[in-house]
Amino acid sequence: MAIRDLVPWRRSTTTLPVREIHPLSLLHEDVDRLFGDFFGDSGLWPTWPTQRQEGAFVPRVDIEETDKEIRVIADLPGLDEKDVHVDLTDDGLTIRGEKKSEHEGKREGYYHAERSYGSFERSIPLPGTVDADKVAAQFKNGVLTITLPRPPEATPTRKRIEIKKG
Repeated sequence: MAIRDLVPWRRSTTTLPVREIHPLSLLHEDVDRLFGDFFGDSGLWPTWPTQRQEGAFVPRVDIEETDKEIRVIADLPGLDEKDVHVDLTDDGLTIRGEKKSEHEGKREGYYHAERSYGSFERSIPLPGTVDADKVAAQFKNGVLTITLPRPPEATPTRKRIEIKKG
C-alpha cells in the first residue's frame, strides 16, 4: 500500500458508505413529523426522548376562559403543594416547581435504588387583565387549579353589528 492511498484528499475516487433505510422507518419518521408540525409544542402529541431531553418534566395545562374568569388546570402528578410555586405578573402566570422521586427496593440477593430530581417551569400568557387580589389556587390529588377572576370593568361587551347590503 502506498502512502498516497492513506491520504483521503488525494484519492482519485471517493466512495461513501451507503446506508439502507427501510421504507417503514421513513414512513414512521414522516408521520411523526406531520403530527409534530400539526400539534406543535402543545403537549397533545407525545414527544420521544430524541425530540426532548430525556426525563424532562413539562406539566400538562388546560386553560378555560369565560367572561368572568380564567381557570388554569395543571397536572402535577407525584408532587406536593410545598414543591410548587405560582407567580402572577403583568406578563402572565408562571408555575414552577421541583419534582423529586426516590425508589428503593430490597429483596433477597439484591438491592435496588433509583433517584431522580428535576425542576420545571411553565409560563402562561394571560389574555386581558385579572383581579390579582382575588386569585385563588387549590391543589388536590396532583391537580393544581388556579382561578383568576376578571375585574368587572374588564368584562367584554358584545354588540351585534348589522350588515347592510351595499
